[in-house]
Amino acid sequence: MEKYIEFHPSQIPISKTFEVNDDLKAPEIALEMVRLVFASQRGGFRVLMTKEKNTAKKIGFTIMNELNLGLRKAKQERDVRYWIYNYDQDHFAMVLIGSKVLESLGF
Repeated sequence: MEKYIEFHPSQIPISKTFEVNDDLKAPEIALEMVRLVFASQRGGFRVLMTKEKNTAKKIGFTIMNELNLGLRKAKQERDVRYWIYNYDQDHFAMVLIGSKVLESLGF
């Protein structure tokens, strides 16, 4: 049985928004999320990225890998939930949040 979310990711409170235009900047964005102590945020992080499909895939993949690596090195919990959706005409948005934070917000 498939589980469907009962909210849209844009409804999640956002602590900080990052705009990434190429996959070379993605690792530093992920490390900044770790430095901001990912698990103790009261909301999620939003990453705005280009609608160019291959570049967006690389950005999303790089952010998730670097975030997991950074969280592991910092000995933080790596239970991260994320969604990607159409943000506007020119951007996809990726919303990332710790699952405990998501639960504490009532989602």
